[in-house]
Amino acid sequence: MKLYIKYMVSLRCKTLVEEELKRLGVSSQHIIVDLGLVDILEDITEEQKETFRVNLLRAGMEVLDEKRSLLIERIKDVIIEMIHYTDELPKVNYSDYISEKVGLDYNYLSNIFSEVKGTTIQQFIITHKIEKAKGMLLYGDHNLTEIAYRLHYSSVAHLSSQFKKVTGLTSSYYKQLKSRRQEILSTI
Repeated sequence: MKLYIKYMVSLRCKTLVEEELKRLGVSSQHIIVDLGLVDILEDITEEQKETFRVNLLRAGMEVLDEKRSLLIERIKDVIIEMIHYTDELPKVNYSDYISEKVGLDYNYLSNIFSEVKGTTIQQFIITHKIEKAKGMLLYGDHNLTEIAYRLHYSSVAHLSSQFKKVTGLTSSYYKQLKSRRQEILSTI
């Protein structure tokens, strides 16, 4: 069962959520806690769920209703599909694309996403675009110019800047990892 939690935006919040679930008797092996999300891999009773909800409210967090939870999942699915599973990204603004696919106003979607995930839709998109670029650098024969074009960056410099900001590495250094990896594998 996935539960989305509003205002869960720090490591301290994650720890508090984990402790609350343990107090309710949920094994730590059966929970996955991420910012804004708890995935409980075992069944819990309605009473346990209500106690969890009340205790989180006291701590300043709020378990979201299922409608909003499903909306967050839908937004994430649209973004992941758009970046990872289509050959070419849409030529329209991402905000227009997401709004059209989900069928709701982008400002509304953006506000809910930010409240729950603690990050913006734009930052979520950037993170996934960089993950796609990393894969293309490591496993493809694409140069940075081709990658920037395919991922709709305005320039190679823009992609390089975001790549460094997200990964902490330059794209050229990251590409060198591929060569080093192949060298190591050839010596085995």
